[in-house]
Amino acid sequence: MPQNTAPRPICGHCDGFPTVAVTTGHTTPTGERETITADCPACHGTGHTIPARTRTRVGV
Repeated sequence: MPQNTAPRPICGHCDGFPTVAVTTGHTTPTGERETITADCPACHGTGHTIPARTRTRVGV
């Protein structure tokens, strides 16, 4: 039976593309380009944001 879960909001900083490969400008001995990966600093590479917690007032 399928479970209905609410979709998590996509990160506004990376638009859902949290990890990218960046070329360093150097080549390996086999002729391939060296790349490094960089994660989105806002979502830490998940692509989604966690909704902000809301404060609830209990009592009066």
